[in-house]
Amino acid sequence: MDFLHHKETDRIIHDAFREDIGTGDVTALSTIAANNISKAKCLIKDDGILAGVAFTQRAFQLLDPTLEMEILLTDGTPVKKGDIAFFVSGKTRSILSAERVILNVMQRMSGIATQTQKIVKLLEGTKCRVLDTRKTTPLIRHLEKWAVSIGGGTNHRFGLYDMVMIKDNHHDYAGGITAAVTACKQYLTENNLSLRIEVETRNLAEVAEVLAIGGIDVIMLDNMDIETMRKAVEMIDGQVEVEASGGITAETIPAIAATGVDFISMGALTHSVKSLDISLKAV
Repeated sequence: MDFLHHKETDRIIHDAFREDIGTGDVTALSTIAANNISKAKCLIKDDGILAGVAFTQRAFQLLDPTLEMEILLTDGTPVKKGDIAFFVSGKTRSILSAERVILNVMQRMSGIATQTQKIVKLLEGTKCRVLDTRKTTPLIRHLEKWAVSIGGGTNHRFGLYDMVMIKDNHHDYAGGITAAVTACKQYLTENNLSLRIEVETRNLAEVAEVLAIGGIDVIMLDNMDIETMRKAVEMIDGQVEVEASGGITAETIPAIAATGVDFISMGALTHSVKSLDISLKAV
């Protein structure tokens, strides 16, 4: 996916500046002359994986096309305290007005990319890939999934519209897994939709039921212990892709990957991260 040129990138930038600047940056307007030209550096103050540089370049362009950015470190680069990611030069008022928006985004995206990269390294040597989830911050999911991608993770569905995921509540409300899947397939046919279907299972009996129905792309193993997961993978035997989910931590990932699952999904990639400390300082 081309995150940078996606319409959501510009939408987020416009909304963020509208929220922060509003009717005008009164501090910059009142203290800095309109013709004042300055330079600033983006200073990294934590170790991690850098993310949000491409976003920042686009944000500067939309706020003030005369701003010039000299990029020293690109998205996905491992960084350490003291590194300089980029310089920006141009109207002082514009630099000051953009500062908080671009730093907020870079800090959060870099935190997510850093967390994701740690998990990716734990999966090295296996076929398993880490997936993000919909446990994201409303209205900036685009940025958070972008950061997961920068960190080496794999994006799962982006919303409720681009993939069918029949979870426990769905088949409980629908009258069971078979009823839910049957209704789903009928809906897709009637509406001429070609979407992947994933079904959440809670035990081996539900795994067997999904396999008996057929026509499913992914089976999710939700909150199963290691031995049950291993048995489920043996039952599935490559017929469909397998995703492990629920309460997964860095400590349990190696053992889960060793069961043979194709994917591990982790909400913690986006909902429980520490932002990297990054500053914009006058030169």
